[in-house]
Order: sequence, then structure tokens, then C-alpha cells
Amino acid sequence: MRLLRDLLRTNFSTLLSMGLLVAAPVIGSSSLSWVLLQNQQWLTQLSSAQSLAYFAVIAFTMAFALTPTTFVALVTGFYFGWLAFPGMVLSYALAAMVGYLIATALDHGKMLRFLHHFPKAEAVMQELKHESWQLILLTRISPVLPFALMTFVLAVMRVEKKRFLLASVVGMLPRSLFFYWLGTKAQDVMNLINDPDTGTAGKLLVAGLIAVSVFGLYWLFNRALNRALQKGQKNSS
Repeated sequence: MRLLRDLLRTNFSTLLSMGLLVAAPVIGSSSLSWVLLQNQQWLTQLSSAQSLAYFAVIAFTMAFALTPTTFVALVTGFYFGWLAFPGMVLSYALAAMVGYLIATALDHGKMLRFLHHFPKAEAVMQELKHESWQLILLTRISPVLPFALMTFVLAVMRVEKKRFLLASVVGMLPRSLFFYWLGTKAQDVMNLINDPDTGTAGKLLVAGLIAVSVFGLYWLFNRALNRALQKGQKNSS
């Protein structure tokens, strides 16, 4: 009970932020879906400057979990086509970096310091940091793991910034390409958002990406745990 009180007292801002990042995508995507329903032609009439502003805005909304990345890929593909795909990738990168900087500013290393109470958990965390490239790729490749929340978690772990950014972009590409392609093929944006028809091949692809992420993360955590236990045994002997 004391450790729980210490966790809440020293990490309240971190835990609150993580909770908000879970709830925000549902509220944000619902609100923006309603806006698009009322103004379906709006994004087709943007000037070049307004298009650049659009990509800056979606970077902000993704960073703060106001829009799921899948939602952004579908809508951007529908309205802008393939010429805008590099802009969306840059928006992903900007969103990841903004989220990383905000998370580190909020946390200030408090969560890692709290783990000093749990030596085994701290040892596993250190092992995972050594495998941060694979860890980031596996969290980004899954279509079901929230982008902003995973950014926050990885930032709290203090993974190296440049590696975080590069692996985030690489890991996001497979699912982003797929959902962006769906957006370019759609006929109606609201039907697309409410029920993206991925087809059998698409469902298999999504299931495959989820499976790679789940089993890859399980293997990574299991290996980190075994290494931490082996080092603990060597230090105690």
C-alpha cells in the first residue's frame, strides 16, 4: 500500500497523462468524424500553404492522441492521394518527437527512479533498453497499440532519441502504407472511417502485423527477463 501511495504521489502527472492518452483517441476521432461529415469538401479546397498547415495540425493531433494514426492515414489518403504520403510520414516523425519531448519533460525520470524499489523490474527495463531498436519497431508495427501512448512509454524508458525517431518511422511504414492505400481507393470518406473494407488479404495483413508485434514483444520481454535473472544470480554468487 505504501508503494502504491508513493507511485501515485511521485508519478501522478505521468500516470494521468498515460490515462488521457488512452481516452483521447476515441473522443478526438469521433469529433473529427463529425466535422468531416459536415464539411466533406473542405479538404479538397486547400491551398498549398493550407495543405502544409494540415500536416502540421495532424502531427499535433497525433502527438496528443487526438487522432489515431490509422484515422489520419485513411483520411489523408482519401483527400490528398499518394503525392502527400511523404508529408504524412514527416507528420508521423514530428508527432513522435513532440510526444517524446513532452513525455520526458513531464516525467523527469521519476518512473525509472521509482523502479529502484523493484530491482528485478529495473533490471528487466535496463535489458529492454539495450534492445530498444527491436522494442520500438515491435510497438510501432501493430495497428492496435496506441501511437501516442507507446511514445509516452518509450520516452519514460529513456530510449535513445535518434534511435526512437528512426525506428518509429520504419515501424509505422507497413501499416501506414496499407491504410493510406485504402484511403486512396475509397469512394466516400465517412464509409471509409466507419467501416474500412480491408478485404480478406487486408484482414490477414493486419492480423499478421498484430501477431508479429505480440509474439515479438513476448520474446523480447522473456529474453530480457532471463538475462536480468542470470545477471542477478552471477552478482549474488
